Amino acid sequence: MTDVLPQPDCSPKARGEPLELEDSGSKRPPNTGARLWGRVRNRLLRHKLDPQTVETKNWHTDVIEMNGIKVEFSMKFTSRDMSLKRTPSKKQTGVFGVKISVVTKRERSKVPYIVRQCVEEVEKRGIEEVGIYRISGVATDIQALKAVFDANNKDILLMLSDMDINAIAGTLKLYFRELPEPLLTDRLYLAFMEGIALSDPAAKENCMMHLLRSLPDPNLITFLFLLEHLKVQVLLYYLQHPPISFAELKRNTLYFSTDV
Repeated sequence: MTDVLPQPDCSPKARGEPLELEDSGSKRPPNTGARLWGRVRNRLLRHKLDPQTVETKNWHTDVIEMNGIKVEFSMKFTSRDMSLKRTPSKKQTGVFGVKISVVTKRERSKVPYIVRQCVEEVEKRGIEEVGIYRISGVATDIQALKAVFDANNKDILLMLSDMDINAIAGTLKLYFRELPEPLLTDRLYLAFMEGIALSDPAAKENCMMHLLRSLPDPNLITFLFLLEHLKVQVLLYYLQHPPISFAELKRNTLYFSTDV
């Protein structure tokens, strides 16, 4: 796995002075930023860290320039085990950073209250929202919701009803990111990866269903609750559809009108 960390440019432009978009009276081509980041992405996809860099875990620095704009970035190799590792938390109060089993036992619930309320609000007024779960909410709003849920404040429902829906979706994502371990658990993670890689469909289904049943009840019930929430309308149709080939779709466009 490769981590990318942009490095600050200490030139005057990086300190907030105006960025000149013209040089010697000539205009730059449009979409320079998008093209430049496209080059960065392609460089990252092609780049292979040398064995010494991997072994020492040093940062590898690279620079890309286009139309007078320079992007300097650094990469280093991080093993899968380290990238998936979460910082253990001794916290027993609140809900963020606390095991699902602890939260559900304390609440006497099957699915954590924060998950149920955020999902309910998203289904109430966020299903038709463009970019739901993709567009980031305002960080201060998300932190405010986090604090309210952690404190089990009596004004939670009122605050949710007034809050921007992207902040609510962001709070739900933050909750799962801060769990002490992934929803599918550290113990079963490698088994899930091996199961999904099986080529025989029947063996894959048997393995994946067995692993799902092996999850602790709070994790399993919460996972199924989320799955039901995410499988809506158009998405549900494609999830239930047999495997779709990109090439086949492109060929079929020759026979169908684009008019609706």
